[in-house]
Amino acid sequence: MSSVPDITLPRPFGAPISRVDGPAKVTGRARYAAEHPAEGLTYGVVVSATIARGRIARIDTGAALAYPGVVEVLTHENRPAMARLDLLHKDIDAPSGSPFRPLYDDRVHSEGQPIALVIAETFEAARHAARLVGVEYEEEAHRSDLSEWLGEAYKPSPRKFGFKSPPKPRGDAAAAFADAAVRVASEYYTPAEFHNPMEMHATTAIWEGPGRLTVYDKTQGAQNSRMYLAHVLKLRKNDVQVLCPFIGGAFGSGLRPNYQLVLAGMGALRLERPVRVVLTRQQMFTFGHRPETYQTIKLSCDDGGKLTSLQHTAVSETSYAEDYVEVIVNWSAMAYSCPNTTLDYKLVQLDRYTPLDMRAPGAVTGMHALECALDELAHAAKIDPMELRLRNYAERDEGADKPFSSKALRDCYRQGAERFGWEKRNPEPRSMRRGKTLIGWGMATGMWDAMQMPGGARAVFRADGTLEVSSATADIGTGTYTVMTQIAAATLGLPMEKVTFKLGDSTLPFAPIEGGSMTVATIGTAVQEVCEKVARRLFRLARILDGRWLGYPLFREVEFADGTIRRKDDPSKAIPLASLVERSGYGDIDKKVLSLPRILKQSKYTRATHSAVFVEVRVDEDFGTVEVARVVNAVAAGRIVNPKTARSQIEGAVVWGISKALHEESLHDHRLGKVMNHNLAEYHVAAHRDIEDIDVVFVEEEDGVVNPLGVKGVGEIGIVAVSAAIANAVFHATGRRVRSLPMTPDKVAGLTPS
Repeated sequence: MSSVPDITLPRPFGAPISRVDGPAKVTGRARYAAEHPAEGLTYGVVVSATIARGRIARIDTGAALAYPGVVEVLTHENRPAMARLDLLHKDIDAPSGSPFRPLYDDRVHSEGQPIALVIAETFEAARHAARLVGVEYEEEAHRSDLSEWLGEAYKPSPRKFGFKSPPKPRGDAAAAFADAAVRVASEYYTPAEFHNPMEMHATTAIWEGPGRLTVYDKTQGAQNSRMYLAHVLKLRKNDVQVLCPFIGGAFGSGLRPNYQLVLAGMGALRLERPVRVVLTRQQMFTFGHRPETYQTIKLSCDDGGKLTSLQHTAVSETSYAEDYVEVIVNWSAMAYSCPNTTLDYKLVQLDRYTPLDMRAPGAVTGMHALECALDELAHAAKIDPMELRLRNYAERDEGADKPFSSKALRDCYRQGAERFGWEKRNPEPRSMRRGKTLIGWGMATGMWDAMQMPGGARAVFRADGTLEVSSATADIGTGTYTVMTQIAAATLGLPMEKVTFKLGDSTLPFAPIEGGSMTVATIGTAVQEVCEKVARRLFRLARILDGRWLGYPLFREVEFADGTIRRKDDPSKAIPLASLVERSGYGDIDKKVLSLPRILKQSKYTRATHSAVFVEVRVDEDFGTVEVARVVNAVAAGRIVNPKTARSQIEGAVVWGISKALHEESLHDHRLGKVMNHNLAEYHVAAHRDIEDIDVVFVEEEDGVVNPLGVKGVGEIGIVAVSAAIANAVFHATGRRVRSLPMTPDKVAGLTPS
């Protein structure tokens, strides 16, 4: 644990530097989980269950085993030994309950569940033989329709990393609502959304000898996957190494180890050969997903627009095995000032795979309903939507009764509105047109946690002037390689090309799973601390070897710049860092740290990022088509390490927010308990044609509480308010409020219920 560092971070901290891993990616030198070569490699293809609930009465693998090139078919009847206790099947992101166990027994818990793994010398042979596996089921009655079982909703167990139960009621929200001058009550619906990053989930498991595996996995936590795999397959932790140097997008899908990891590990142990398992695009719809949710919001205000009551309830799906929970309604207690609030959150068990965190879990769902309802209230009260938010601005988190560590949301409103031109908005719905096209302007507020967790790093400074820094964290496309290199280079005053950052290896210093927008705050702080340790060692060497020439300065009187240590008051007195190591005769400077959050100080505050999103849409009223013409996303996220990669994160989040608002929807046939549109031809995601102008504004914000670097994550805040801003813009354009996502043309045109 450290205080604010003595070293002032110069450039390249805060510079818009291109990704250091970019050349490897564009030239193909970057290898992903399914691209690592291995001698004697075999290929596994998963056989998926075709029923939603029941048991396997008989499984016939004879035809598959007889097919040329097939070497094994694993089922629950012949799999390698597995752990029996639930605890040993849990990972660090697991909710309460009993985790799913691939090939454990004959039970089928959800449609698409893996029930066999066909392994062959070639992928083509394995794929064909997988179709030859015969399965007979004893099917049982299932339930997959959330709307049908809302009456059985229950309060969940709170045990899951990052989950907070809704705060207790304040005041009397029901009475205040009944007496209010202006009030609105609405129900909002969001369907299940499925993870579809560019890289599908894959694992290459390499047998290194009895009980030893080297595993290349698509994961957001190499050490989490190592622990999980070792426990499940009864291996020693040190006999399993998990690597994930490059990841083709994850967005939460890799927070929990996916089932192909266990299947590939089983295959490698059984065959004593490498096994690669890659999920198909269709199988990407068979594991965790953003849960389907119904929400009810009741808001009221007085004649001046001050909130008098807020009631927010949510009912979400989970599996029978685990209580998957999200922070959906809590944002309503902290986003605005309101004296009377009641929040409630419940689950309904369905025969589906346990849901899984997806970019901004809970916030992107709960804030959508809150921000749309607030827009409804603004319209009913005849107050500008941004003005209503300013009149109810929360100076502190009233839900937790804590101050914010920093909150520059007012600046987000002001700068975002100026950039967008919000003052030119005609408040009347259907009042803005270009020819026959309706124009709508909408806005919404976003919030997300600013977290820091314990994290480790190692730094090795060598006599050739190079620095290698490492941590077991991941880079899911967010730019982790680059920003960690920047922080290390800035701390020791080295050129970027002299610094290498290593990640994605379970043998490296401890790192939590890469999620929750906490990686720069957590591992970046560890990188800074370990480099400061190196700096202090170099300073001591300088005093020993060249103290007289330097004038025996104090540590605060020197700086590290241009590969040297020099006096701040006389930069001509500079010593090359590499020469200190070479002349000392001690060899490389090798330091490690485990950086811990300043919990006593941080716990006194609510730490959050904030955003204000402004959107313009074009609506063809005849066809109900919606085009997002432009988006301005103003974000307050503390210090920005790299504006270029941070902007990329916000832009990508906006694209996904557009996709959520207008495109992504899973369609279930509840007679089968099956997702019917499990492909990218029918499960629509935003494409290039759907994206136009995206403008990102980073609002200056100083925060001395969140972590020594003063940074807050940007990976998730960018999506939180987008779908609500689009929905509000659609209302402004058409006068029609669409309360269920996605806002497809039939709903916008009023042809089907909205």
